[in-house]
Amino acid sequence: MVLSLPIFSDSRFLSSGLSFAFSARLFYYRGMDKQERANFRLRLLKKLRDSFVYNTEPILTLSSGRTSRFYIDCKKVTLDPEGAFLVGQLILDVISDLGVDAIGGMTLGADPIATAVSVLSYGEERPIPAFIIRKEPKPFVPSNGPLAYIEGNLPTRARVVVVDDVLTGGRATERTINLLKEAGCTILKVIALVDRKEGGRQHLEALGYTVESLFTVEDLLKA
Repeated sequence: MVLSLPIFSDSRFLSSGLSFAFSARLFYYRGMDKQERANFRLRLLKKLRDSFVYNTEPILTLSSGRTSRFYIDCKKVTLDPEGAFLVGQLILDVISDLGVDAIGGMTLGADPIATAVSVLSYGEERPIPAFIIRKEPKPFVPSNGPLAYIEGNLPTRARVVVVDDVLTGGRATERTINLLKEAGCTILKVIALVDRKEGGRQHLEALGYTVESLFTVEDLLKA
C-alpha cells in the first residue's frame, strides 16, 4: 500500500505543561505496486498538461532569457497539495533503494519537490532531510565556500539526490552538483520532473551522472 495511516500518541506533539495526548493521522510513503504507480503517473501527467503552454512560434520567454514554443509552469503543480503529494510519492518510489541521506537542488524549482519527498519520507526507517542550494551566498557567512550556498539539514559526506522541476541545458544542475561535491557529498542521481529534451540529460550523463525524469516534453505533447 502507498499510505500508512497510524493513530498515535507522541511526546513530540505535546505542548509543555499540557497533560493530553495528541492523536493524528500521518500520511507517509510505503511503496506502491504497478497499478498504483500508473495511476499516480496519470494523475500527475494531467496536472502537468494543464500547466503546459504551447505556441507554434517561439514567442515564450524562459527564465534563461531565450525564447521557446512551449512553457511548463511546474510550480503550479509542485505547490499544489495533490501535485506535491504525487511528485513526492513518485520520486520516493524511484529512490527507495538508493540509501539517500538528503535530497534537494537549486532554488526555486527544486524547493517544493525536495520538501514533498522529505515530508512523505517521515515515518520511514530512514527519513530523508531536504536541502536548498541558494543562487547567491549567505551574506553573513564569512567564507564564500560551498556551505555559504546550502540551506537545510545536509549531513556530513552525504549521499544525495539532486532534483529540479524542469531540465533544459543542465548548467544550473551542474552548478548545484559542483557545490555539493565541494561540500563533500556524493551524487547518487539527478531527477527532473520534466525533461525538455534540449541536451541537459546528455550533458550531465557525459559528466558521469545518472539522470532520470518522471516525464519528458513529448509526454506532455501527447497527453
